[in-house]
Amino acid sequence: MWFWFSIIALICWSGSDLFSKIGCQDERDKYSHLKMVTAVGVVMGIHAAYEIFIGGTEISWSIMLTYLPVSCLYIVSMAMGYLGLRYIELSISSPICNSSGALVAVLVIITGGIGSIAGMQLLATALVCVGVVGLGIVEAREDETLRARRQEASNHRYAKSWIALLLPIVYCLLDALGTFADSRVLEVLDEDSANVAYELTFLAVGLVCLLYVVVIKKQKLIPKMEAPKYGGAICETAGQFAYIYALADSEHVALSAPIISAYCVASVLWSRLFLKEKLSWKHYSMIGLVVVGIVILGLYDA
Repeated sequence: MWFWFSIIALICWSGSDLFSKIGCQDERDKYSHLKMVTAVGVVMGIHAAYEIFIGGTEISWSIMLTYLPVSCLYIVSMAMGYLGLRYIELSISSPICNSSGALVAVLVIITGGIGSIAGMQLLATALVCVGVVGLGIVEAREDETLRARRQEASNHRYAKSWIALLLPIVYCLLDALGTFADSRVLEVLDEDSANVAYELTFLAVGLVCLLYVVVIKKQKLIPKMEAPKYGGAICETAGQFAYIYALADSEHVALSAPIISAYCVASVLWSRLFLKEKLSWKHYSMIGLVVVGIVILGLYDA
């Protein structure tokens, strides 16, 4: 089941990328990333309540504290990602952010936890990693004239800067560490309890952000502007639910992590369809590598 959970996470998180970009792209709202954290925290809190009171998921302070380092890595990385969406295009940000899957595979292989994997599976993992990383490189090296045309079509202007590129890179590093730590912690924690611990921690952080934005900074929450954020939050929560089960299979973490990281491929497609951006043959070639890798992994798990 790790393969199908990985695919569900891929679809949901690509939707989260799109809605989050729409909700955070207004450069006039300097607190949009904190509002996004609040939206995700609220939705995850609702799901956590369902899991505890209806699903009967076990949760305790001990579980919360055990999972806290992983939760912090994920939450901080996501906040950095939301902040970066204000300064950089989704088609650039998402591939850079989600190169973390390639880093996870490398970490797992280095530490000897990859287990027994067939040669074709290793090849498929390499294809996914190369495709995801290559997509980020293609975007970063895109011709400035083509970039200008794309930005003109989407009615948003972005300038290359170290800060704009640094934010998704920070996300990538923190998310890779979180995913690697996750695979280890889930060896001693039940995945349902770990997921609820993460959601409750996110809820707490979201409420703190809400207090800061609304009470201290006296910012108004306009429903029309907040709606995309909650759309992204719902997709994020659904993706997280599938992700936690995919990573719970520690023997396949070096395979599931690259598949999940490939959700940036769908994010790039959504950005072209809904944010008026275009793909070049280089983009399609990188996407092709990822798709082939995912299909091979799926066939070997059948």
